[in-house]
Amino acid sequence: MSELESSSPRRNAGRRRPAAAASAAPAPARSRAYRTIVNPYENPRIYSDDQVAAIHVAALSLLESQGMKVLSPIARKRYMEAGATVDEATQVVRIDRGLVAKALATTPSEFTFHALDPEFNVKVGGRHVCLAPTSGPPNIMDIHEGRRAGTFEDFCNLMKLSQSFDVIHTLGGAVEPQDIPVHVRHFETTRSMLLLSGKTPFIFARGSQQIADCFELIRIAHQVSADEFKQRPYVWTVINTNSPLQLDIPMAEGIIDFAEAGQVLIITPFTLAGAMAPVTITGALTLAHAEALAGITLAQSVRPGTPILYGSFTSNVDMKSGSPAFGTPEYAKAAFGAGQLARYIKVPWRSSSATASNTPDAQAAYEAQMSLWGALMGGANFMLHAAGWVEGGLSTSYEKFIMDIEMLQMFAEVFQPVGAEASDMALDAIAEVGHGGHFFACAHTMERYRTAFYTPLISDWRNYGTWVNDGAKTATERANTVYHETLARYTAPERDPGVVEAMNAFVDRRTAAGGAPPIT
Repeated sequence: MSELESSSPRRNAGRRRPAAAASAAPAPARSRAYRTIVNPYENPRIYSDDQVAAIHVAALSLLESQGMKVLSPIARKRYMEAGATVDEATQVVRIDRGLVAKALATTPSEFTFHALDPEFNVKVGGRHVCLAPTSGPPNIMDIHEGRRAGTFEDFCNLMKLSQSFDVIHTLGGAVEPQDIPVHVRHFETTRSMLLLSGKTPFIFARGSQQIADCFELIRIAHQVSADEFKQRPYVWTVINTNSPLQLDIPMAEGIIDFAEAGQVLIITPFTLAGAMAPVTITGALTLAHAEALAGITLAQSVRPGTPILYGSFTSNVDMKSGSPAFGTPEYAKAAFGAGQLARYIKVPWRSSSATASNTPDAQAAYEAQMSLWGALMGGANFMLHAAGWVEGGLSTSYEKFIMDIEMLQMFAEVFQPVGAEASDMALDAIAEVGHGGHFFACAHTMERYRTAFYTPLISDWRNYGTWVNDGAKTATERANTVYHETLARYTAPERDPGVVEAMNAFVDRRTAAGGAPPIT
C-alpha cells in the first residue's frame, strides 16, 4: 500500500521546535491561535477616501470606453446575456458601470473555507487572515541538491510541510510535478492534497474537464452530492487576467466553471508598473482594479453570490533590465492601495509575499519581509505565496518555506492581543525587585516565563562562542534541518478506506479514458 493510500492517526506537528535546533529544553507549547489569525490594527492609507473613489470611477470608465478583450466566445456570450456590449469582430466586451454595481452588490464580503477536516475551516474577510503557501513554480531547490525540475515527490513533501504548520491555513499549487504528464497531473495533485492534508485544496483553472475532474475528487472526499457541493466553498483557484485589459480562454471559462459550482475565485490582475501597466503606482492600480471588476462581473452574472477574493499583484520592473522586482517600496505601497480599493468595494482582498532573489539568502528574507509587511499590515485577508517563493516565482525553496514559516508565525504573534490588566502592569513585581535589581527570578517572571515570549523555529539567539562551537550554522542551514525533521515526523491524516478506494477508482477510470489535457 502506498503512502497516499495509507491511513493513520494524525500527529500534531504544529509548532514544535526540533531538538537539534534547540540549545536547551524546549518551552511548553504556546497558543494554537495560529489557526485563526485576526489583524487588530488600523491599515495604512496611501489614498484619501476621495482618491479611492476617483480611482474606482476611472476604472469604471476604462471598462465602459475601452473594455476587456475576452478571447472565449463562451464568456463573451455570458457577458452579453448579462447586459454588456460585445463586439465580436474585436472580441472586446464593454461593461456598463451599472452592471458592475449589480455584481458588487451580490459579492459576499465574507465566507468560510470548508476543509476536509473541519478543524481547518478558515473564515475569509473582515479582519481575518488566511495564509497559503507558494503555488505553481516549475522548479524546486534546496541547498544540498540545488535547483531542479519539480517532481511529484516534491509536491507531496510541500503538502506535508503545509499540513505540519498551523500558520499555513490552506494548500496551494506548491510546485509543478513535471514527472507526471499534464493530462493526468491534476488527478495526482488533487488526490495527494486530499490524502496528505486536511486543509482546503487548490486547483488550477486549466480547462473545464480538468476542473470537473478535480471537483468530483473533492466531492468524493467530502462525500457530498453535486448540489451540496455548490452550497459551500470547498476549493479555490486563481484567475489571472492578461494585463493590459485581456482575459484568455482558460481564465474566462475557469471563472464560469467555478462560479457555476459556487467555489472560490481569486481574480488577480498581474500588473507590473512600467511593463504590462502604467509606470505610476496609481495607473497600475487603476488598470488592475478595472480588470478585477471585469472578472467579478462575469462571475456574479453566472451565479450571484459566488465567493470571490479581489486579487492584487502589482509591483514594478527593474527599468535597467525589464525583470520583475518584488519586495520593493513600490510593492508595499501598491499593496496598501489595493487594500483600500478592495475595502471600498467590500470584497475580501488577496495579496502575496514575493522576492526576486534567486536563492534563500538575505535578499530573499528582506524582500519577503517587505512584501509581508505591505500585505498583512495593509489588511490582506488572503496571502498567497506566503511560504517558499524564490526566483520571482520560478522556484520553490524548501529552506525558504521554513524561513517564511518563521516570519509568518512572528506576524501571528504581533497580531495577538497585549494585556493591559493590573497584573500585566506588574507593579508588584517592580516593587519586589526594587532599585537596581533584576526580574529574572521574581515571582511575576517565574509564573509567566514559559509562555511570555515567542519561541523561534530557526532563529539562534545564543552567544557567538556557543554558536561557533555548535557548527556556526546559518539560518538557511538551520531551515534545511527543520524541513527534513518536519518531514520525518509527519503522519498522514486518517481517511476512510472506502472513500480512498472510491477516489482511486475514479482516477483509474478517468486516466484510462485519456485524462484531460489543459486548454490554451
